[in-house]
Amino acid sequence: MKTSLAITPLESSDISQVTLWARVEGFAPGVGDVDIYRHTDRQGLWLARLDNKPVGCISGVRYNSNYGFIGMFIVAPPYRGNGYGLALWKHSLEYLNDLPCIGLEAAPDRIKDYSNWGFLPSSSTTRWEWKGNSNLLSEEWDLYRERHGLQLFEGESISARAVQDYDAYREPSPRPHFLSDWLQHPAGTVLALGDRNGQCHGFGRIRPCLLNKGKGWRIGPLLADTPKLAELLLRHLINQHPGVVLIDSPGANPYSQKLLNGIGFHSVSNTMRMYRGAQPPISLNEVYGLACLELG
Repeated sequence: MKTSLAITPLESSDISQVTLWARVEGFAPGVGDVDIYRHTDRQGLWLARLDNKPVGCISGVRYNSNYGFIGMFIVAPPYRGNGYGLALWKHSLEYLNDLPCIGLEAAPDRIKDYSNWGFLPSSSTTRWEWKGNSNLLSEEWDLYRERHGLQLFEGESISARAVQDYDAYREPSPRPHFLSDWLQHPAGTVLALGDRNGQCHGFGRIRPCLLNKGKGWRIGPLLADTPKLAELLLRHLINQHPGVVLIDSPGANPYSQKLLNGIGFHSVSNTMRMYRGAQPPISLNEVYGLACLELG
């Protein structure tokens, strides 16, 4: 009997299946993440069906006319080795083919494969894990914040415009639509540091995630002017949500390892940020945690 593979846009009814695959693969998807990916670019997430049975997925999201990102690349284990992954890959790449820059995060064993398609390594990304229930706050942090004339904002008190302006100069591409959905999602907590003039000096989000076994928390994005301010945000975010906490930090930030080690994080895995086309000419010195590996 002849079988037929169809690749179609991801529907809302497919999100639970894709989230389950991501959980089993150890991606630790955040609650609501896949729905936000789909809302960012409704044409940029696809599901592969074999005779109408879901067998794999991939995303190829356009942020704008200059930048796109590939992620959520999964073929269910029973269907691997049959070319379905290659079909998904080509479909995503074709959708983004006209963009001057495409990014992705590569598992170590896939770096060579992606290099054959014109992607070049940029910098490593490390996933860090923290476990605990201890109080990470002290008067030192409140004094430090007050000394620098900063306020800690949460939820609706945060200026969305100030955060988006801050983010736009520190990420490969402005992403107001994605960021708005990401920061306004009801799951988790968003904190931002602002001064008396309404300027943002750092922000971060922590959200619940699905571990391979059990549940935990993921932090991202986490951006700040200095390591001290990043640590202040990190301590406040973790203190509100103790347990297993994950953060994906770009190796291009020279300060993140010392900061995370100092708090008690330990590294659990690595990926490689790769780009095809002109690599974004932007420093990651103030990016301590990526929003997610699936959309950069």
